[in-house]
Amino acid sequence: MSKLADETFSPESFRDSIGTIDNEGKRKFIYPKKPSGKFYNYRKALSYLLLLILVANPFIKVNGNQFMMFNILERRFNIFGFPFWPQDFYLVVLFMIIGVVFVILFTVIFGRIFCGWICPQTIFLEMVFRRIEFWIEGDRGAQMRLAKQEWNAEKIRKKALKWTAFLLISFGIANVFLAYLIGSDALIAMIEDGPASHIKTLIALSVFTGIFYFVFVWFREQVCIIACPYGRLQGVLLDNKSINVAYDFVRGEKEAGRAKFNKKEDRALTGKGDCIDCRQCVNVCPTGIDIRNGTQLECVNCTACIDECDTIMESVGFPKGLIRYASEDEIEKKAPFKFTARMKGYTAVLTILVGMLVGLLFLRTDVEALILRLPGQLYQHKGENISNVFTYKIINKTNEDFNAIHFKLKDIKGNLKVVGNQILKVPKQGMSSGTLFVEINKYLLESDKTKLKIEVYNGDKKIETTSTSFLSPRSFD
Repeated sequence: MSKLADETFSPESFRDSIGTIDNEGKRKFIYPKKPSGKFYNYRKALSYLLLLILVANPFIKVNGNQFMMFNILERRFNIFGFPFWPQDFYLVVLFMIIGVVFVILFTVIFGRIFCGWICPQTIFLEMVFRRIEFWIEGDRGAQMRLAKQEWNAEKIRKKALKWTAFLLISFGIANVFLAYLIGSDALIAMIEDGPASHIKTLIALSVFTGIFYFVFVWFREQVCIIACPYGRLQGVLLDNKSINVAYDFVRGEKEAGRAKFNKKEDRALTGKGDCIDCRQCVNVCPTGIDIRNGTQLECVNCTACIDECDTIMESVGFPKGLIRYASEDEIEKKAPFKFTARMKGYTAVLTILVGMLVGLLFLRTDVEALILRLPGQLYQHKGENISNVFTYKIINKTNEDFNAIHFKLKDIKGNLKVVGNQILKVPKQGMSSGTLFVEINKYLLESDKTKLKIEVYNGDKKIETTSTSFLSPRSFD
């Protein structure tokens, strides 16, 4: 907070505790006013688009692969239709690191806008559950009266209707998240089989439903204030040049500070600021803060206060923008936005990481073959031939069955025999493993450790080439 802000705000304006806790340390429930305005309409359009994407993602298939899946139990992940196996986990980690760096860069520039516009917690709470609450219980004043009202037929009816709707939506959200975890095909199959056939899954679904219900019925904004670590990062990520939802204290306070509106007085002559102290920005805030106290931990940059303040400013004939997207330097020093060295550093790191990811994705193969010598085994003499025993593992990451897998030695003559069937089958999204022997004439071996290249074929099509080491004696005297 700037020096000017410290001088113009009264000490009572500031606090040393979060806005949802009263003086006795008890939870103070928030009853925000129903928002409306330009930014709220933008948020609604974006939110419903993101909700549609969130719900549709696990049911969209790209080349037979689920568009997004995070099967932690089987360690299988699909990201944008690309399947990732445990062997590809480094790519998943790189995806996550890029996401974190992007959010950090976005926060350094635009503040906590992710929370107010993109975060699923905010979208579900403000655009689904809160809107149902407004529809059933009414706006801020009606909700506060209902909360103080005795448990009569009206209150029981409204609360029961709301809680039932919340429970059903929580159950639907739990099913969607389960589709992300186990796959939409598995979820649909379980639904068709009936809950009695999948008791463990039903229990997991009930737990997820209970968690979502608890969050959206009771815990609500406390997730953003207490549980989410992202809000805590603001203290190290934001500076005077970061763009936030901010109150223009220079214009709002002026010499005489804020004061109630009186249409008979000329505020320019009295030195009073443009803020008329109507507190509508406080009443509409979903986390219960006063944005006039500056950037705060609880602020999620939802822009509800901007819309409300613009409406009030328009009604009293003052210019809009008393609360707006701006940096503190812009408000206090009229300084234009500047791409700082820190922003350039984060951008460079993000560019390098994205470049690495793109390169690794191009190098990634749809089939992975691993051939290793059997542990504890050296080599065997078979006449003039030297024999090594190997284990092999073939991973098929595609949606095509491989029914004619066989191996060939490359750049050296020798015999390669698979234990069991010579022609292997590897199912789609599956794996096959076993044992094979390689025999090579001792006079073809130039050292005691020869690098072998083995080609993997499906029918006549070569699908992978892998390398391993072949051991032999140091000399053949």
